[in-house]
Amino acid sequence: MKPWLRHGLVLGIIALLSFSPLLLALLAGAFAQANGCTLHEGYVNPCVVGGRDYGETLYTLGVMGWFSLLTLPGGMLATGLYLLVVWFRRASSGTHK
Repeated sequence: MKPWLRHGLVLGIIALLSFSPLLLALLAGAFAQANGCTLHEGYVNPCVVGGRDYGETLYTLGVMGWFSLLTLPGGMLATGLYLLVVWFRRASSGTHK
């Protein structure tokens, strides 16, 4: 596997893990808005779509956005550390181009 591909894959996984709580909360908000439902983190609101109540699921996904307060800085830290390790390894091996 080419080094740039491996590094891109690792950075992509870090980005996906970092942004996933925020993306899930945004998707829950979009689903609720598209179906005329109320969504907030105070309590569960009913959201009946096609005869099924999605209120609890949407509430859980909406509250999950708060996890991004940890995952986004953690992802930035992980990205910085990864790039620092890659830079030091390239500098120590003498293969800089």
